[in-house]
Amino acid sequence: MFTGSITALITPFRDGAVDEKSFQEFVDWQITEGTHGLVPVGTTGESPTLTTEEHMRVVDLCVEAAGGRVPVIAGAGSNSTAEAVEFVKHAKASGADGALAVCPYYNKPMQEGLYQHFKALNDAAEIPILIYNIPPRSVVDMSVETMARLFELPNIVGVKDATADLARPSLQRHAMGPEFLQFSGEDATALAHRAHGGHGCISVTSNVAPGLCSAFQNACAVGRYDRALEIQDLLMPLHDALFVESSPGPVKYAAELLGKCGDQTRLPLVPVSETTKQVVRDAMVHARILNG
Repeated sequence: MFTGSITALITPFRDGAVDEKSFQEFVDWQITEGTHGLVPVGTTGESPTLTTEEHMRVVDLCVEAAGGRVPVIAGAGSNSTAEAVEFVKHAKASGADGALAVCPYYNKPMQEGLYQHFKALNDAAEIPILIYNIPPRSVVDMSVETMARLFELPNIVGVKDATADLARPSLQRHAMGPEFLQFSGEDATALAHRAHGGHGCISVTSNVAPGLCSAFQNACAVGRYDRALEIQDLLMPLHDALFVESSPGPVKYAAELLGKCGDQTRLPLVPVSETTKQVVRDAMVHARILNG
């Protein structure tokens, strides 16, 4: 269904508005470079500061630009269950292949609240749904037991795991079996996550190194972990550099260096510092995606 290097897409802005032309050109470049799937309007797409209309429009633009060449997994996260339900319904109506929904942030629901939230999304539309478990941003951590309950529902198919806990993929595989799709949400741990039975990575780095991230996942898929480690050595400084400041500030700067879009973010995010810019440039040179 879903596998490999899936890009958590940035949302380009121009003069404060979504830069639709740059976004669709960016989607096309991603696919041409070998990216296996796309996630519009996730955290990296600055979904918290998009209006509902902008959110849905970006999903529509992504589906249109992808043209069925790779799967589109529409971001559908909200700390409001009612709003997340509407996003899931729209993902289905837009022609997206799946939806990615984050554990509700700020509200701090209990495990039963997490179950009922995702059950409501499951019931909203017949579309595959990935759980996005990212305790550093959402504060709550979905347990393996809750995830196993949710996997019994027909539309819950897997997880984007950004816990950075490498015991999780093995524990989740034991609880739910190999059919439960597991994606790393941390580029730096994607190699180990894949070795523990993961199916790929929903990646920030692939915004600016799609070819390398795709090659990395292709190598893992055929057991070429020696080749994957070579690519990891190229990319590791970049994985780290893109989170020196709050994402997606650094990755938008990196995309600007490649001429793909401007580096504008929306408040409360601000442009990255000159020190961070140098760290990002150096990492891009090390990865051989930018000339020194």
